[in-house]
Amino acid sequence: MNTLAGLRERGTALAGSLVALSVGAAILTASVLVLLTGGSGVPARYAGTPVLVHSSQGAVADGEFAEPAPWSPERTAELTRALAALPGVRTAVADRSFYAQDLLAEHQAKGERQGHGWSSATLAPYRLTAGRAPHDPGEVVLDEALGRHPGDTVTLLTALGPAPYTVSGTVDGPGYYVTDDAARALAGGVRTIGVHLAPGAAPHEIAAAARALAPDASVLTGDARDRLAPAADARTAWIGAQVITAMAALAGFAVILVVAATFAFGVTTRHRELALLRTIGATPTQVRRSLYREASVLGALGSAAGVAIGASAASALARVLVDAGFEPAGFTVHVRAWILAATFAAGVLTALAAVWSASRRAARINPLDALREAAVDERPMSRARGGVGIACIAVGIGCAAASAFAAPADMVTWALGTAATLITGATLLTPALVAPLARAVTRPLAHRAGATALLVRENTCTAVRRTASTVAPVLATVGFVVLITGNTQTTANAFTDHATATVRAHGAVVGQGTPGLSDAAVTAVDGSALLTGTGYAGPAATATAIVGIDPATFAAAHDRLDVVAGSLADLRTPDTVALTETTLAGLGRRPGDTVEFTFEDGRTPTLRIAAVLTDRSVPYGALVAHDTLRAHDPSALTDVVYRTGAAPANLPAGLGAVEIAVTTYAGRADADEDHLVAVFTLLMVAMSAGYTGLAVANTLLMASAGRVTDFRVLRRSGATRRQVLWSVAGETTFTVALGAVLGGLVAVPSLLGIRAGLEGSLGVPVDLVLPWAPVTAAVGACLALALAASVLPAHRAMRASTTTA
Repeated sequence: MNTLAGLRERGTALAGSLVALSVGAAILTASVLVLLTGGSGVPARYAGTPVLVHSSQGAVADGEFAEPAPWSPERTAELTRALAALPGVRTAVADRSFYAQDLLAEHQAKGERQGHGWSSATLAPYRLTAGRAPHDPGEVVLDEALGRHPGDTVTLLTALGPAPYTVSGTVDGPGYYVTDDAARALAGGVRTIGVHLAPGAAPHEIAAAARALAPDASVLTGDARDRLAPAADARTAWIGAQVITAMAALAGFAVILVVAATFAFGVTTRHRELALLRTIGATPTQVRRSLYREASVLGALGSAAGVAIGASAASALARVLVDAGFEPAGFTVHVRAWILAATFAAGVLTALAAVWSASRRAARINPLDALREAAVDERPMSRARGGVGIACIAVGIGCAAASAFAAPADMVTWALGTAATLITGATLLTPALVAPLARAVTRPLAHRAGATALLVRENTCTAVRRTASTVAPVLATVGFVVLITGNTQTTANAFTDHATATVRAHGAVVGQGTPGLSDAAVTAVDGSALLTGTGYAGPAATATAIVGIDPATFAAAHDRLDVVAGSLADLRTPDTVALTETTLAGLGRRPGDTVEFTFEDGRTPTLRIAAVLTDRSVPYGALVAHDTLRAHDPSALTDVVYRTGAAPANLPAGLGAVEIAVTTYAGRADADEDHLVAVFTLLMVAMSAGYTGLAVANTLLMASAGRVTDFRVLRRSGATRRQVLWSVAGETTFTVALGAVLGGLVAVPSLLGIRAGLEGSLGVPVDLVLPWAPVTAAVGACLALALAASVLPAHRAMRASTTTA
């Protein structure tokens, strides 16, 4: 009863914590549902095939998203025949895919720019809606949605170039379907074989027999077939998982921050009340338990509301993630009761964890403090808090120094460690920093005529806990915003500058409306072409980004090639390869050694390591001769041709190619990823600013409720209502400004470490970029909420006191 009465009495003060818990629980619930129950389902192309046999050869390095190595042509033929011969199997279909696109077709998704053999249409199955299957090499069946009809002539762009095809029929699904023989010539190796069952055959029995036949494969049935989603979808899903994990983590941190600040400041404002409880016989344990009971009730109410909201919003969140590019098309979520129960419990436990420190401080209140009249903060911070804060600052300085000398892969980790420790340390030390900083900054106000400026100064310096409780969340948010926006912009600009500085060319020819350039487009340009693909290196067949080049034109177009061993000129022969230092070390090889390389056609020749380059020279792991890669990967596309000739490129229509400036290409090379990073940054900034505004507003609402007497004294001393409100607004503005300045200062060492690390790894000067727009927006939002939460209650309090009087 006492707990409920206390909550009712302080309902306004606890409203912020209740909202924070509800929002946090909603975000956590929706995020966990998306993480644990979401998926894009079985790809439509394979939905009609109950058993799928997929290559599991090779390994994928951390952070890489690539398909497994394909089977060799001999192994494909052998495995297809063996699967087809199993009892209960009607037929086995080797799925072959290659790049194909009708440039006149509008709104074609990337996943639909694929050609297949006609047999692959049975895996969906896609059915003929008009015409017939292709019989001749120049015939194609395509999606009825493209508006073509049997007998029409269509120009398809493949890796070789544009070619005319006659439409023999249309189907009710995406893709371009040619004869199986034509697909065999245009496609690389096979990774998937679909198994069609005879009537009455059991999928699990056929799958067991297939596993015995194919130990080098994964045999998938039922929902497990969703593992055949394209590697691009897997990468998108991984990015989405990082985003929603960050959302959940930020929400959890913010909830703890808001609830902890609420109860900590509540202990300060209720100091005399709690001391009175001690005076009348309450033990420290009973005081702690009373706060825990309040937190548990608050946590239960907030979590219940948040779980209900989160469960309802999970599907909407999934759609937003798909639209933003963080999840693949077709991504859906399913509500699970145990997840709702777990997130509800997590919300309650979060509230209890947040009140732990405040309850300990409340239990140490001296009963004699009930007789005190002064409300000045004599000891705003404990020694333990100060020690931890100083330790965090020291660790942060060490991390900042380490980030300047760290390897490129570890640089961001060190930078984030710098920011986290410095922000944490500064937040912990805020009560000790506020008074001296406030006195130093506001010293000129002490000599100004009028009482308003003096009131702002003295109230800020005297009510240290209130000021610190407002400064801390603003400091954390501004530090976070400066760090994440500065890091993303500085890094993006650095890589663009590096890419521009390392290329010596008059222009860059790239795909226009296509994922790359065909051979026909490449031959129209005088320059250095980068034919890109994936190779599988060494006995472990580790997926490696590989590029096919002409050594002479490549050296002419690239200005800063650091060849540490051998010579790129030796790549003219088809049995040679050049590796970067990291790839070489991962394979355990030395220059001049040989290494097995599995290519896209499934062939595994042995190549001699002819040269070794530094990692910053090229963004690929391996380089081979252009003709070597083309011979092994008929569907590979060229990323870019750097034009080294003086004359502009003559690009006939229908090639899907355009020439742009080298600087433009460098800036848009990672445009898709930069877009996702920008959306992620905006999301994190909005969430952090929202929670900060909530924390600041909550603190000021609580403080205003306890300052009614102060306002009444000011009014009776002759101050006008406007003067009182101006003093409140001045205090709030100064407090938010102080938090913003401190937040910016603690983020700068981290950004300086990132800049130094980028300069060392890329070898080019790096400018530190501080995007002021999001920082200003975050500070402005905090200030607007803070002013509303302080000035409006003060105005209402003075009106109420006037009415009462």
